[in-house]
Amino acid sequence: MPSSECFKSQCHWRMFSLGHTSPSDFYVSCWQSGRSAVPLLSLRCFLFLYSLSTLVTSMIFTPVTLDISVDFWFIYLTHWAFLLIVLTTGSSVAVSACVYFDEPIDATFGLPWYVKTYWVLYNISIPVSFMITVFYWCLLRTSADREVKYAPNPVLDVMLHGVNSVVMLVELLASAHPSRLLHILHPLYFALVYVLFSVTYYNAGGLDPWGHSFIYPVIDWSKPQQTMVVVTLTALFLALMHILTVGIATVRDMIARKCFRDSTGVYNDGFDA
Repeated sequence: MPSSECFKSQCHWRMFSLGHTSPSDFYVSCWQSGRSAVPLLSLRCFLFLYSLSTLVTSMIFTPVTLDISVDFWFIYLTHWAFLLIVLTTGSSVAVSACVYFDEPIDATFGLPWYVKTYWVLYNISIPVSFMITVFYWCLLRTSADREVKYAPNPVLDVMLHGVNSVVMLVELLASAHPSRLLHILHPLYFALVYVLFSVTYYNAGGLDPWGHSFIYPVIDWSKPQQTMVVVTLTALFLALMHILTVGIATVRDMIARKCFRDSTGVYNDGFDA
């Protein structure tokens, strides 16, 4: 298909939607030949339990170690993103469990609300997790004031800013449902919500645990021009992470089809193969 026609097909209004003609893709892995929900359910339970335990540990350990109020835990983008991971893995378990304990998903009149909820969370969590990992290790850790201790524990630090991306990469590689280019709006909406929160927090006189008027030193609204540059570049990088996610999903499906010699079905509809 010519690139111009491919681009037009991806800009069609249906690509904004949360419709999909094969609901089994949401509970059957692309790497299994059968239609059982058990393999993906087992993996998703593991990812959810790991994510939940890490989240609880972070909420308890961080305030105690830094001797700060637990309220400060909720101002950081890292923690918002990890909470999203818990919601994503939890909703993925719910989708698989509904099929295992009840019956296959009926999409006669569109996907059920809980499947759509999982899909939106999935679209947000993967690129945001990738962005958090790069943002933290390449930008924040190198520019942060030594007085600011973002890492009360090195192991927890890696779990929140490194293993977070691994968890979502595993979910991405194990799944079979599509990642669409126009779903880029989902992570960008999430990013916009956090930016609005940070602006509101600053204007309300909010401080970080060490008395600074910013949440992150690179997002300091007392320097609006500099901060807007950082926010814009971060948004562009987040968009790039979404495109990377779509690309990985497409390659995933191509390899899975070749492994199972399956000539039926379609590739990830984020790109036309």
